Amino acid sequence: MRSDRLLSIMLLLQTHGQLPAATLAERLEVSVRTVMRDVEALSAAGVPVYTVRGPHGGIALLPGFRTDVTGLTADEARALFVLLSDRAYADLGLGQAIGSALRKVMAALPAPYRPDADLASRRILIDPVRWRGGPSRPAADGLGVLQRAVFTDRRLRLRYRHGEDGRVRSYTVDPYGLVHKAGVWYLVADHRGEPRLFRADRVLSAGVLDQPVQRRDGLELSDVWDLLRRRIDDIPAPVPVTVGVRREILGRFLRVHQADLAEPHLAADALPEAGDRVTVELRFRSLGAAQALLAFGADAEVLAPDELRRTLARRAAEAAARYADET
Repeated sequence: MRSDRLLSIMLLLQTHGQLPAATLAERLEVSVRTVMRDVEALSAAGVPVYTVRGPHGGIALLPGFRTDVTGLTADEARALFVLLSDRAYADLGLGQAIGSALRKVMAALPAPYRPDADLASRRILIDPVRWRGGPSRPAADGLGVLQRAVFTDRRLRLRYRHGEDGRVRSYTVDPYGLVHKAGVWYLVADHRGEPRLFRADRVLSAGVLDQPVQRRDGLELSDVWDLLRRRIDDIPAPVPVTVGVRREILGRFLRVHQADLAEPHLAADALPEAGDRVTVELRFRSLGAAQALLAFGADAEVLAPDELRRTLARRAAEAAARYADET
């Protein structure tokens, strides 16, 4: 709707100051001509908006002009107050700040929308943390160091424990920012000019260096995150694995390997009731990743592929020999 777009233009100019018409058009997904017509409409309505010509020109509001948020629709107000239930703010030390900010927004909302907005904050709860065995949360001080480097545009020195082999390595990185995904905080950074992803709960120590960050030109956090995310999600040829799972532990197995299921929405009560074991089809990004199945011991038997069976048999024999030597 045009009224929503006019309000968006005012809020963008209040937040960022002078902006080129092309930038506003890109943000609002309209043409530059549409933006200029909207600017004329704002001016006609008494909003002190003006244009600056030239290569460094753009559109701006007169200094000191502010607008309120009474242009919010009912759905926008309801969506905004669902933010109160996001625990990511607490990890950043912003739990009280987001609550205070939203209460101020509540006071500025049109009176008819306030009950719905308040109800949304009390009836909708978003808890991104997985059930048992979910990722641990980083220490508040550790996350604070990462946050400080991100906001001050400084390089970071990390001691980091890798999940694949448990080895501890040190890195000097150039951070782009922090990402909160499925209950886990990640640091997105360049290491020697290459994009890397570091889980915050695996950072053993971190120090902000007195050196400015050296990011690659033209890249933002969202760009680098999208690249790293696609490297994980877009597996060109996932490895199919067939597992016979003992029925007594089937529910726990499905929770742990939910992301690896060939049928993502498979439920324990949807499987056949007969038999002591249930056949489950999985997909892993590599045979190495599939070795995590060894954690279930004899309760989960790999039926295929044969190469993975042989690898797990060898790993199990090595573990048995190690414990036998200690008796």
